[in-house]
Amino acid sequence: MKRGVIDARRWGWIALALTAAAAQIQAGSARVAACQKVVLSGEVGEGQEWRGSIGQGWVFRVLPIAKGPAGYSGWDLVVDRERPAGFPDALMLATPPYDSINEREVGTTFGLRAQDAIGWNPRSFHFLTDPVALRESQKLFQVLGAAKFGMESPVVSEGVGMATQRQLKLNQKASTGEFRIVEARLTPGVADAAPFAQGWAMALPRTPHRFEPAGEGRSTALGELRWIRFIVTLWVPGAWALPPALHGVRTACME
Repeated sequence: MKRGVIDARRWGWIALALTAAAAQIQAGSARVAACQKVVLSGEVGEGQEWRGSIGQGWVFRVLPIAKGPAGYSGWDLVVDRERPAGFPDALMLATPPYDSINEREVGTTFGLRAQDAIGWNPRSFHFLTDPVALRESQKLFQVLGAAKFGMESPVVSEGVGMATQRQLKLNQKASTGEFRIVEARLTPGVADAAPFAQGWAMALPRTPHRFEPAGEGRSTALGELRWIRFIVTLWVPGAWALPPALHGVRTACME
């Protein structure tokens, strides 16, 4: 997946529809259904992975973003099965838009500098919790990808429309999470903040952080994320079987 400059046309109305659905899910915070609020904490360094079991065969992962030719740094937030179920994962599928700037990606991608990525804090997301829904959603993702590559025809359009509606329905049952960075070490980028990132750049002082010198003494436009300490809060279904190491607090869903 390319992580360069934002191209709002790539997913078009599909991305807009899925994003609107995510907003509706969040707006449904007044629901009285019972959930368990679970809190995990950890830290992860540059190029490293962190993972924690959240029960019922699911894990929360903080995965390093591949540097690639652009020299990206940072991490992807992922919810997957203990035995990985493949791409895309349960968090990505329930947290559109796809292939664009997104709260699930804490990194110097899509034009964000390291200081902007840390200033964007906290981040909220959604994730599927039903393995059957995950498998179906992965198949729907492949159908939706046809539109991305411009394979337009009446048959494809009809299939994409049906897939979008079904994906919206699956995402309405997704659980909610929050990722909060509580401390960070970074090498700041020397480029100006992109217009869409100026608010996050100004919010950087709210997150405890430390600047580190650039590797080999050479600064870069986007900088580098070196290390973060974080807290993950998840609202899982009330009947969720948690691992012994975790303690859940009964609360309203979608808080």
